[in-house]
Amino acid sequence: MAEVVFSNVRKQFGSFTAVHGLDLNIAEGDFVSLLGPSGCGKTTTLRMLAGLEFPTSGDIRIGDRVVNDVPPGQRDIAMVFQSYALYPHMTVGDNIGYPLKKRGVSKADRKVSVAKTAELLQLTELLNRKPRQLSGGQQQRVALGRALVRDPKVFLLDEPLSNLDAKLRAYMRVELVELHRRLGRTMVYVTHDQLEAMTMSDRIAVMEGGVLQQFAPPAEVYAAPANRFVASFIGTPGMTLMDGELSQEGGQWRFDAPGLSMVVGPLDDQAAAGPACLGVRPEHVSIGSGPVSGHVQVVEKTGHENIVIIGLEGGQRLTCRVPAPQSWSIGEAVQLSLDTENAHLFGPGPHGPRLNRPAEQSSLQASAVAS
Repeated sequence: MAEVVFSNVRKQFGSFTAVHGLDLNIAEGDFVSLLGPSGCGKTTTLRMLAGLEFPTSGDIRIGDRVVNDVPPGQRDIAMVFQSYALYPHMTVGDNIGYPLKKRGVSKADRKVSVAKTAELLQLTELLNRKPRQLSGGQQQRVALGRALVRDPKVFLLDEPLSNLDAKLRAYMRVELVELHRRLGRTMVYVTHDQLEAMTMSDRIAVMEGGVLQQFAPPAEVYAAPANRFVASFIGTPGMTLMDGELSQEGGQWRFDAPGLSMVVGPLDDQAAAGPACLGVRPEHVSIGSGPVSGHVQVVEKTGHENIVIIGLEGGQRLTCRVPAPQSWSIGEAVQLSLDTENAHLFGPGPHGPRLNRPAEQSSLQASAVAS
Protein backbone atom coordinates (compact mmCIF):
# COMPACT_ATOMS: atom_id res chain seq x y z
CA MET A 1 0.00 0.00 0.00
CA ALA A 2 1.05 3.60 -0.52
CA GLU A 3 -0.23 7.12 -0.14
CA VAL A 4 -0.62 9.09 -3.38
CA VAL A 5 -0.17 12.87 -3.31
CA PHE A 6 -0.61 15.46 -6.07
CA SER A 7 0.96 18.80 -5.11
CA ASN A 8 -0.04 21.77 -7.28
CA VAL A 9 0.08 19.57 -10.39
CA ARG A 10 -0.53 21.27 -13.72
CA LYS A 11 -0.65 19.65 -17.15
CA GLN A 12 -0.62 21.59 -20.41
CA PHE A 13 -0.84 20.39 -23.99
CA GLY A 14 0.45 23.37 -25.94
CA SER A 15 -1.74 26.31 -24.96
CA PHE A 16 -4.46 24.05 -23.52
CA THR A 17 -4.41 23.40 -19.78
CA ALA A 18 -5.90 19.98 -19.03
CA VAL A 19 -5.29 20.03 -15.26
CA HIS A 20 -5.04 23.21 -13.18
CA GLY A 21 -2.95 23.17 -9.98
CA LEU A 22 -4.29 19.89 -8.61
CA ASP A 23 -3.83 19.26 -4.88
CA LEU A 24 -5.06 15.81 -3.93
CA ASN A 25 -4.07 13.51 -1.07
CA ILE A 26 -5.16 9.87 -1.49
CA ALA A 27 -4.69 8.01 1.77
CA GLU A 28 -2.96 4.65 1.93
CA GLY A 29 -5.45 1.85 1.23
CA ASP A 30 -8.27 4.14 0.05
CA PHE A 31 -10.49 3.48 -2.94
CA VAL A 32 -10.77 6.90 -4.62
CA SER A 33 -12.76 7.67 -7.76
CA LEU A 34 -11.91 10.50 -10.13
CA LEU A 35 -15.35 11.51 -11.37
CA GLY A 36 -16.47 14.03 -13.94
CA PRO A 37 -17.76 14.59 -17.48
CA SER A 38 -15.70 13.94 -20.60
CA GLY A 39 -12.76 16.35 -20.86
CA CYS A 40 -12.69 17.19 -17.14
CA GLY A 41 -9.07 16.07 -16.66
CA LYS A 42 -9.64 12.81 -14.78
CA THR A 43 -7.96 10.53 -17.33
CA THR A 44 -5.05 12.93 -17.75
CA THR A 45 -4.62 12.87 -13.97
CA LEU A 46 -4.56 9.06 -13.95
CA ARG A 47 -2.11 8.96 -16.86
CA MET A 48 0.23 11.31 -15.02
CA LEU A 49 0.08 9.04 -11.99
CA ALA A 50 0.82 6.05 -14.24
CA GLY A 51 3.76 7.80 -15.91
CA LEU A 52 2.13 7.83 -19.34
CA GLU A 53 2.08 11.65 -19.19
CA PHE A 54 4.42 13.94 -17.28
CA PRO A 55 3.23 16.99 -15.31
CA THR A 56 4.08 20.43 -16.66
CA SER A 57 4.64 21.58 -13.08
CA GLY A 58 4.06 20.35 -9.55
CA ASP A 59 4.93 17.03 -7.93
CA ILE A 60 3.37 13.56 -7.82
CA ARG A 61 4.36 11.34 -4.93
CA ILE A 62 3.73 7.62 -4.41
CA GLY A 63 4.63 6.66 -0.87
CA ASP A 64 7.74 8.60 0.09
CA ARG A 65 9.04 8.96 -3.50
CA VAL A 66 8.42 11.79 -5.98
CA VAL A 67 7.79 9.99 -9.29
CA ASN A 68 7.61 12.88 -11.80
CA ASP A 69 10.50 11.49 -13.85
CA VAL A 70 10.23 7.81 -12.87
CA PRO A 71 9.37 5.48 -15.81
CA PRO A 72 6.00 3.66 -15.54
CA GLY A 73 7.62 0.27 -15.00
CA GLN A 74 9.47 1.52 -11.93
CA ARG A 75 6.54 3.15 -10.11
CA ASP A 76 5.22 -0.08 -8.53
CA ILE A 77 1.75 0.51 -9.94
CA ALA A 78 -0.56 -1.63 -12.08
CA MET A 79 -3.13 -0.30 -14.52
CA VAL A 80 -6.36 -1.83 -15.83
CA PHE A 81 -7.58 -0.32 -19.10
CA GLN A 82 -11.06 0.14 -20.52
CA SER A 83 -10.19 -2.11 -23.49
CA TYR A 84 -8.82 -5.00 -21.30
CA ALA A 85 -5.77 -5.21 -23.69
CA LEU A 86 -5.47 -9.00 -23.45
CA TYR A 87 -3.13 -10.92 -25.73
CA PRO A 88 -5.47 -12.95 -27.99
CA HIS A 89 -2.93 -15.69 -28.75
CA MET A 90 -2.21 -16.40 -25.07
CA THR A 91 -4.25 -18.44 -22.61
CA VAL A 92 -5.85 -16.85 -19.57
CA GLY A 93 -3.03 -18.21 -17.42
CA ASP A 94 -0.35 -16.82 -19.71
CA ASN A 95 -2.07 -13.43 -19.84
CA ILE A 96 -2.19 -13.23 -16.06
CA GLY A 97 1.39 -14.39 -15.67
CA TYR A 98 2.89 -12.22 -18.40
CA PRO A 99 4.01 -9.35 -16.11
CA LEU A 100 5.92 -11.88 -13.98
CA LYS A 101 7.52 -13.41 -17.05
CA LYS A 102 8.73 -9.96 -18.11
CA ARG A 103 10.30 -9.56 -14.67
CA GLY A 104 12.20 -12.83 -15.05
CA VAL A 105 10.21 -14.76 -12.43
CA SER A 106 10.74 -18.51 -12.76
CA LYS A 107 8.08 -20.66 -14.41
CA ALA A 108 7.38 -22.55 -11.17
CA ASP A 109 6.93 -19.35 -9.15
CA ARG A 110 4.76 -17.86 -11.90
CA LYS A 111 2.51 -20.90 -11.80
CA VAL A 112 1.98 -20.51 -8.05
CA SER A 113 1.22 -16.78 -8.30
CA VAL A 114 -1.14 -17.25 -11.26
CA ALA A 115 -3.02 -20.01 -9.42
CA LYS A 116 -3.50 -17.82 -6.33
CA THR A 117 -4.69 -14.87 -8.43
CA ALA A 118 -7.03 -17.06 -10.50
CA GLU A 119 -8.57 -18.48 -7.33
CA LEU A 120 -9.12 -14.98 -5.95
CA LEU A 121 -10.95 -13.93 -9.14
CA GLN A 122 -12.76 -17.25 -9.72
CA LEU A 123 -10.84 -17.90 -12.93
CA THR A 124 -9.28 -21.27 -12.06
CA GLU A 125 -11.49 -23.24 -14.48
CA LEU A 126 -10.67 -20.81 -17.31
CA LEU A 127 -6.87 -20.77 -17.17
CA ASN A 128 -6.43 -22.75 -20.40
CA ARG A 129 -8.93 -20.77 -22.47
CA LYS A 130 -8.15 -17.97 -24.93
CA PRO A 131 -9.69 -14.47 -24.48
CA ARG A 132 -12.06 -14.98 -27.45
CA GLN A 133 -13.68 -17.85 -25.53
CA LEU A 134 -14.57 -15.62 -22.58
CA SER A 135 -17.48 -13.32 -21.80
CA GLY A 136 -16.92 -9.59 -21.26
CA GLY A 137 -17.00 -10.00 -17.49
CA GLN A 138 -14.52 -12.86 -17.60
CA GLN A 139 -12.15 -10.85 -19.80
CA GLN A 140 -12.38 -7.98 -17.33
CA ARG A 141 -11.43 -10.31 -14.47
CA VAL A 142 -8.44 -11.56 -16.46
CA ALA A 143 -7.30 -7.96 -16.96
CA LEU A 144 -7.66 -7.43 -13.22
CA GLY A 145 -5.73 -10.62 -12.58
CA ARG A 146 -2.85 -9.43 -14.72
CA ALA A 147 -2.66 -6.32 -12.54
CA LEU A 148 -3.10 -8.19 -9.25
CA VAL A 149 -0.40 -10.75 -9.89
CA ARG A 150 2.25 -8.03 -9.68
CA ASP A 151 1.16 -7.14 -6.11
CA PRO A 152 1.68 -3.39 -6.72
CA LYS A 153 1.41 -0.58 -4.19
CA VAL A 154 -1.28 1.22 -6.21
CA PHE A 155 -3.94 0.01 -8.65
CA LEU A 156 -5.10 2.37 -11.41
CA LEU A 157 -8.38 1.58 -13.15
CA ASP A 158 -9.43 3.57 -16.22
CA GLU A 159 -13.20 3.11 -16.76
CA PRO A 160 -12.80 -0.69 -16.65
CA LEU A 161 -16.54 -1.45 -16.62
CA SER A 162 -17.72 0.84 -19.42
CA ASN A 163 -17.77 -1.93 -22.05
CA LEU A 164 -20.02 -4.20 -19.97
CA ASP A 165 -23.82 -4.37 -20.03
CA ALA A 166 -25.78 -2.92 -17.11
CA LYS A 167 -26.30 -6.21 -15.26
CA LEU A 168 -22.65 -7.20 -15.55
CA ARG A 169 -21.50 -3.74 -14.47
CA ALA A 170 -23.57 -4.07 -11.30
CA TYR A 171 -22.02 -7.47 -10.61
CA MET A 172 -18.47 -6.26 -11.24
CA ARG A 173 -18.96 -3.24 -8.95
CA VAL A 174 -19.64 -5.62 -6.09
CA GLU A 175 -16.65 -7.77 -7.09
CA LEU A 176 -14.29 -4.77 -7.15
CA VAL A 177 -15.46 -3.53 -3.75
CA GLU A 178 -14.95 -6.99 -2.27
CA LEU A 179 -11.56 -7.28 -3.96
CA HIS A 180 -10.46 -3.95 -2.48
CA ARG A 181 -11.63 -5.04 0.95
CA ARG A 182 -9.58 -8.23 0.77
CA LEU A 183 -6.43 -6.68 -0.68
CA GLY A 184 -6.42 -3.39 1.22
CA ARG A 185 -4.48 -1.75 -1.62
CA THR A 186 -4.72 1.88 -2.72
CA MET A 187 -6.99 2.07 -5.76
CA VAL A 188 -7.57 5.06 -8.04
CA TYR A 189 -10.56 4.62 -10.31
CA VAL A 190 -11.55 6.85 -13.24
CA THR A 191 -15.21 7.00 -14.23
CA HIS A 192 -17.87 9.31 -15.63
CA ASP A 193 -20.55 7.10 -14.05
CA GLN A 194 -21.63 8.62 -10.75
CA LEU A 195 -23.32 5.38 -9.65
CA GLU A 196 -19.98 3.57 -9.83
CA ALA A 197 -18.26 6.35 -7.89
CA MET A 198 -20.99 6.61 -5.25
CA THR A 199 -21.28 2.88 -4.56
CA MET A 200 -17.60 1.89 -4.66
CA SER A 201 -15.50 4.74 -3.30
CA ASP A 202 -14.15 5.73 0.09
CA ARG A 203 -13.85 9.25 -1.34
CA ILE A 204 -14.72 10.92 -4.63
CA ALA A 205 -12.70 13.60 -6.41
CA VAL A 206 -15.19 15.49 -8.58
CA MET A 207 -13.45 17.28 -11.46
CA GLU A 208 -14.62 19.72 -14.12
CA GLY A 209 -12.64 21.85 -16.54
CA GLY A 210 -9.37 20.45 -15.18
CA VAL A 211 -10.17 21.75 -11.69
CA LEU A 212 -10.90 19.71 -8.56
CA GLN A 213 -14.38 20.77 -7.44
CA GLN A 214 -14.79 18.62 -4.32
CA PHE A 215 -12.98 15.74 -2.60
CA ALA A 216 -15.06 14.00 0.04
CA PRO A 217 -16.85 10.75 0.96
CA PRO A 218 -19.83 9.90 -1.31
CA ALA A 219 -22.44 10.76 1.34
CA GLU A 220 -20.93 14.21 1.83
CA VAL A 221 -20.68 14.91 -1.90
CA TYR A 222 -24.38 14.05 -2.21
CA ALA A 223 -25.70 15.76 0.92
CA ALA A 224 -23.41 18.82 0.98
CA PRO A 225 -22.16 19.57 -2.57
CA ALA A 226 -19.41 22.17 -2.53
CA ASN A 227 -20.84 24.16 -5.42
CA ARG A 228 -23.52 24.31 -8.07
CA PHE A 229 -21.61 22.12 -10.53
CA VAL A 230 -21.24 19.26 -8.05
CA ALA A 231 -24.90 19.61 -7.07
CA SER A 232 -25.98 19.36 -10.71
CA PHE A 233 -23.65 16.47 -11.59
CA ILE A 234 -24.34 14.18 -8.64
CA GLY A 235 -27.71 12.45 -8.32
CA THR A 236 -30.15 10.62 -10.61
CA PRO A 237 -32.48 12.26 -11.33
CA GLY A 238 -30.51 15.43 -10.78
CA MET A 239 -31.04 18.14 -8.22
CA THR A 240 -33.56 20.80 -9.20
CA LEU A 241 -31.75 24.14 -9.47
CA MET A 242 -33.81 27.32 -9.49
CA ASP A 243 -32.32 30.73 -10.24
CA GLY A 244 -33.57 33.64 -8.21
CA GLU A 245 -32.58 36.58 -6.03
CA LEU A 246 -31.20 36.66 -2.52
CA SER A 247 -32.06 39.63 -0.32
CA GLN A 248 -31.82 40.60 3.34
CA GLU A 249 -34.68 42.10 5.29
CA GLY A 250 -34.78 42.75 9.04
CA GLY A 251 -31.79 40.52 9.69
CA GLN A 252 -33.22 37.62 7.65
CA TRP A 253 -32.16 36.28 4.28
CA ARG A 254 -34.88 35.66 1.69
CA PHE A 255 -34.75 33.77 -1.60
CA ASP A 256 -37.26 34.74 -4.30
CA ALA A 257 -37.90 33.06 -7.66
CA PRO A 258 -40.97 32.88 -9.92
CA GLY A 259 -43.53 30.79 -8.03
CA LEU A 260 -41.46 30.57 -4.88
CA SER A 261 -40.47 32.77 -1.94
CA MET A 262 -38.79 31.54 1.22
CA VAL A 263 -36.77 32.63 4.24
CA VAL A 264 -33.29 31.05 4.34
CA GLY A 265 -30.39 31.08 6.72
CA PRO A 266 -28.26 31.61 8.48
CA LEU A 267 -25.78 31.65 5.61
CA ASP A 268 -22.01 31.83 5.23
CA ASP A 269 -20.23 35.16 5.43
CA GLN A 270 -19.71 34.97 1.64
CA ALA A 271 -23.47 35.35 1.04
CA ALA A 272 -24.43 38.63 -0.62
CA ALA A 273 -27.64 40.13 -1.94
CA GLY A 274 -28.18 39.46 -5.63
CA PRO A 275 -28.47 36.46 -7.96
CA ALA A 276 -28.46 33.04 -6.25
CA CYS A 277 -29.58 29.49 -6.89
CA LEU A 278 -31.78 27.21 -4.78
CA GLY A 279 -31.17 23.46 -5.07
CA VAL A 280 -33.61 20.74 -4.00
CA ARG A 281 -33.24 17.01 -4.56
CA PRO A 282 -36.26 15.07 -5.92
CA GLU A 283 -36.75 13.12 -2.68
CA HIS A 284 -37.16 16.40 -0.80
CA VAL A 285 -40.17 17.59 -2.80
CA SER A 286 -43.65 16.33 -1.85
CA ILE A 287 -46.83 16.48 -3.93
CA GLY A 288 -50.26 16.77 -2.36
CA SER A 289 -50.29 19.85 -0.17
CA GLY A 290 -48.12 22.87 0.41
CA PRO A 291 -47.66 26.52 -0.49
CA VAL A 292 -46.17 26.04 -3.97
CA SER A 293 -48.47 25.65 -6.99
CA GLY A 294 -47.63 23.96 -10.29
CA HIS A 295 -48.75 21.69 -13.12
CA VAL A 296 -47.56 18.19 -13.96
CA GLN A 297 -45.43 18.25 -17.12
CA VAL A 298 -43.77 14.82 -17.23
CA VAL A 299 -44.29 11.48 -15.48
CA GLU A 300 -41.53 8.85 -15.82
CA LYS A 301 -42.54 5.41 -14.57
CA THR A 302 -39.47 3.41 -13.54
CA GLY A 303 -41.25 0.49 -11.86
CA HIS A 304 -40.61 0.93 -8.14
CA GLU A 305 -41.12 4.69 -8.28
CA ASN A 306 -42.34 7.52 -10.50
CA ILE A 307 -40.34 10.61 -11.39
CA VAL A 308 -42.67 13.60 -11.72
CA ILE A 309 -41.60 16.95 -13.20
CA ILE A 310 -43.69 19.92 -12.12
CA GLY A 311 -43.74 23.22 -13.98
CA LEU A 312 -43.94 26.42 -11.93
CA GLU A 313 -44.75 29.87 -13.20
CA GLY A 314 -41.92 31.66 -14.97
CA GLY A 315 -40.58 28.46 -16.55
CA GLN A 316 -39.04 26.99 -13.39
CA ARG A 317 -39.34 23.23 -12.87
CA LEU A 318 -39.27 20.98 -9.82
CA THR A 319 -38.51 17.25 -10.00
CA CYS A 320 -39.84 14.88 -7.36
CA ARG A 321 -39.79 11.13 -6.88
CA VAL A 322 -42.78 9.26 -5.46
CA PRO A 323 -43.34 5.57 -4.71
CA ALA A 324 -45.29 3.59 -7.31
CA PRO A 325 -48.18 3.35 -7.96
CA GLN A 326 -48.71 7.01 -7.05
CA SER A 327 -49.05 9.06 -10.21
CA TRP A 328 -50.63 12.15 -11.72
CA SER A 329 -51.97 13.15 -15.12
CA ILE A 330 -50.13 15.47 -17.48
CA GLY A 331 -51.41 19.00 -16.97
CA GLU A 332 -52.91 18.27 -13.56
CA ALA A 333 -52.67 21.14 -11.04
CA VAL A 334 -50.85 20.18 -7.86
CA GLN A 335 -49.60 21.72 -4.61
CA LEU A 336 -46.04 21.14 -3.46
CA SER A 337 -44.03 21.38 -0.28
CA LEU A 338 -40.24 21.47 0.03
CA ASP A 339 -38.18 19.85 2.76
CA THR A 340 -36.36 23.08 3.48
CA GLU A 341 -33.94 21.49 5.95
CA ASN A 342 -32.40 19.52 3.08
CA ALA A 343 -32.36 22.29 0.48
CA HIS A 344 -29.20 24.06 -0.68
CA LEU A 345 -28.37 27.63 -1.63
CA PHE A 346 -25.57 28.47 -4.07
CA GLY A 347 -23.92 31.66 -5.19
CA PRO A 348 -24.28 32.87 -8.79
CA GLY A 349 -22.57 31.28 -11.77
CA PRO A 350 -22.02 27.66 -12.88
CA HIS A 351 -19.58 27.06 -10.01
CA GLY A 352 -21.33 29.19 -7.42
CA PRO A 353 -20.24 28.03 -3.93
CA ARG A 354 -22.62 26.49 -1.44
CA LEU A 355 -23.77 29.23 0.92
CA ASN A 356 -25.41 27.04 3.57
CA ARG A 357 -23.57 26.59 6.79
CA PRO A 358 -22.95 22.92 7.70
CA ALA A 359 -26.10 21.01 8.58
CA GLU A 360 -25.10 20.63 12.22
CA GLN A 361 -24.97 24.44 12.53
CA SER A 362 -28.03 25.45 10.56
CA SER A 363 -30.41 24.60 7.76
CA LEU A 364 -32.57 26.34 5.28
CA GLN A 365 -35.59 27.21 7.32
CA ALA A 366 -39.34 27.21 7.03
CA SER A 367 -41.84 29.36 5.27
CA ALA A 368 -41.97 28.56 1.61
CA VAL A 369 -44.91 30.66 0.42
CA ALA A 370 -46.55 31.10 -2.94
CA SER A 371 -45.53 34.38 -4.50
